[in-house]
Amino acid sequence: MDNFFKSILDAESTIDTSIDFKTSLFVVIAAFAVGIIASAAYMLASGKRGAFSQNFMLTLVALPPVVSIIILVVGSSIAGAFSLAGAFSLVRFRSAPGDPKDIVYVFLALAGGFACGRGYITFALFTVILISLVMIALTRTGYGKQRMNVRKLRIKIPENLNYTDAFNDILDKYTKNYELERIKTIDLGALFELTYHVTLSANIDEKQFIDELRCRNGNLTIILTAIDDKTSFKA
Repeated sequence: MDNFFKSILDAESTIDTSIDFKTSLFVVIAAFAVGIIASAAYMLASGKRGAFSQNFMLTLVALPPVVSIIILVVGSSIAGAFSLAGAFSLVRFRSAPGDPKDIVYVFLALAGGFACGRGYITFALFTVILISLVMIALTRTGYGKQRMNVRKLRIKIPENLNYTDAFNDILDKYTKNYELERIKTIDLGALFELTYHVTLSANIDEKQFIDELRCRNGNLTIILTAIDDKTSFKA
């Protein structure tokens, strides 16, 4: 069986370049375990939101064994290692932009695959489990999460409304602090668009807040968005 995995390019070589079947099978299975642990950690860290796609989960599972196979083939060849580095430099993830922490789990799966490919099975499983548990714990405890109710407020107003202090009294009432970040003309100058960075006061009625703004801006569009929301402010 081992001769079945021998390179045909080295058929005349006196050096045994075959890949041991049992060892390679064990390495690939261990790499699959690493991928499953990494993907499970990602799903658990995402919490109840379920903000992940099946394609991304399958990628995390399949990535370590694919990498481990490449490492098994490359072995200790320096030329092969440089070729591998060049090949990975061409890789592009063409999916839509996602959560920034996605790349952490991609690299975690890659690292686990590399370690399995080099034969460090116990080390790969230990480190992947350790890092996964730390990431889950940090995510569940809200580490680094914005504690204050910080929002982006975008308001459209008619051109005849003086935007300088048009909403100051309402903002003073419902926010701890606010800052006018951008002023933009839209609809050929018929409307202005104001973008505020605001910190809402505790236990306010957001509907009442928006209703008072609507009464002031003539019932034009108002958008209140969380700072870490993925929604972009498009023109």
